[in-house]
Amino acid sequence: MWSMDSHADRVGALAWNRHLLTSGGRDTLVVNHDVRIARHNTATLSGHTQEVCGLAWSPDGDTLANGANDNLLNLWDASASSRSAPRFRFTDHQAAVKALAWSPHERNLLATGAGTADRTIKFWNTQTGALLNSIDTGSQVCALKWNPFEKEILSSHGYARNQLCLWKYPSMAKIKEFEGHTSRVLHMACSPD
Repeated sequence: MWSMDSHADRVGALAWNRHLLTSGGRDTLVVNHDVRIARHNTATLSGHTQEVCGLAWSPDGDTLANGANDNLLNLWDASASSRSAPRFRFTDHQAAVKALAWSPHERNLLATGAGTADRTIKFWNTQTGALLNSIDTGSQVCALKWNPFEKEILSSHGYARNQLCLWKYPSMAKIKEFEGHTSRVLHMACSPD
């Protein structure tokens, strides 16, 4: 049994990048753990003042996106060390940034979603730092999942409607809405087929 004890408080977010397991905690830190070695902590990244609640590595493994309860979205290079600053820090969301999803169709395209005081899905060019689009969904955005086969994105929501919405990208025309949950939908998974 191997214990990785790099946080001083609960760990609320995890993301894999090959042999790196990245964790985000209530202690405001993001930690990269190299699971191949005993001295696993390869970088402790500080870029938030509140709990880290969202983590996602880009498909190419070059960029880590992380969001937190302080409404900030940070982008880190894979080579970031404990002394590094984020490549980009975005302050556009008005609530906790939990929902993060990298596009499988376009390199450097990241979708982010935030809580009840924000209710938006934002699309970013992570190469330039440009905000490409922002859509008010009318509900807290809890999770985002790209369709790997079509240019579509699925969003799950909390207050006020606890629904799932399927959107066409880039028009963001709503294709379908799924209702029935009585509480927020925090996580989603895509069938492999």
